[in-house]
Amino acid sequence: MFWNREMETATGAELERIQLKRLKWTVKQASKIGFYQKQLAKAGIAPDDIASLDDIERLPFTKKQDLREGYPFGFLAVPKREVVRIHTTSGTTGKPTVVGYTRGDIERWAELIARDLTMIGLSEDDVFQNALGYGLFTGGLGFHYGAELIGMTVVPSATGNTRRQIEMIEDFGVTAINSTPSYAMHLAEVAEEMGAGLETLRVGTFGAEPWSGSMRKELESRLGITAYDSYGMSEMFGPGAGFECQERDGLHFWHDSYYVEIIDPATGERLGPGERGELVVTPLVKEAMPLLRYRTGDITMLYEDGCACGRGQKIARIMGRSDDMLVIRGINVFPSQIEHVLLAMPEVGEQFMVYIDRIHHLDEMTIDVEMNRDYFSGELKDLDRIQAKVTGALRETLGLRTRVNLVEPGTLPRFEGKARRVVDRRKEVW
Repeated sequence: MFWNREMETATGAELERIQLKRLKWTVKQASKIGFYQKQLAKAGIAPDDIASLDDIERLPFTKKQDLREGYPFGFLAVPKREVVRIHTTSGTTGKPTVVGYTRGDIERWAELIARDLTMIGLSEDDVFQNALGYGLFTGGLGFHYGAELIGMTVVPSATGNTRRQIEMIEDFGVTAINSTPSYAMHLAEVAEEMGAGLETLRVGTFGAEPWSGSMRKELESRLGITAYDSYGMSEMFGPGAGFECQERDGLHFWHDSYYVEIIDPATGERLGPGERGELVVTPLVKEAMPLLRYRTGDITMLYEDGCACGRGQKIARIMGRSDDMLVIRGINVFPSQIEHVLLAMPEVGEQFMVYIDRIHHLDEMTIDVEMNRDYFSGELKDLDRIQAKVTGALRETLGLRTRVNLVEPGTLPRFEGKARRVVDRRKEVW
């Protein structure tokens, strides 16, 4: 079991001591990188000037574009011969971000994920089916190493071949499954078509994309599990930086390994607990690729300190991304808000697609929504009633007029990796 009491429950002066020691080391490590040498000089601060945690505000922000411009190895702080593994982001909007790992980085990352999985009650007695992608994507291998470190029996199923995935759950007695939430919904749908019971499953860990409380309830009901949220990014090692405990009320960040800030995304001003803004993270233990004040683009807020489980300060579950936020006729809309509305309505399924167009100089949003098979009669009067109900609920939540198209069950795209539910025809698909 990986219950690191000293680090996981550290608060107050003791936590500050740990963080300051590691922040000083991180700034010195980062100062080996040409980009940071220039940025620190421009900010008028040297590594030895870090005397308190408040000095972090003097450090420059790092953005994803900075990492892309450093492609491929411009952000390595160690010789390439010390890098034992490379992961990259997808690079769908430009050059990918390349992340290098020393052997020590791999070990620290595995320990953090082992802490996560131990925190939700998993142990060497569990069979863990890892249905995240293996390869350059960090999700699969990150969880694999952490689960093995605990001693769990790991089934490296990766994504795809869904019917075989369901057979393995039943044949191998899988007790915990790890995937994106959208793939878990697809898996539940196929399991129902197959008549599979999945009786051994009891835990699901889901991440890599935002998902709502309504989707959590849907997954728990259909798969017979307790569902936990996972958060991370390649730039922070990968998954496992933030994770729900058994209270399932916010994500614990491992504050001994990451320094967390919330800022106003427009001004860069730091925000306090309870104020929603952009998550900024400074990893404190990364050797190959240290980062200073990395702007994640994810929207959340800090909770007040304390949790019934005894661990440290939490952040709210990710509400969306600042760059995924849609601005429709001056109103901010996150896809997760749409999902939340739809999953609360039994007449429609969990699959939807959003299309944004500019018509006569005005933004228009159209949402295609699959009907629930149990409510799909084909009668026009029934469709009109359900369409009006969905349209009204969306307008009440979003404060925005939308056009809703009801479509037959099984006709919208399914996603094995991250769901891509928005087509913004004013620009590129995201």
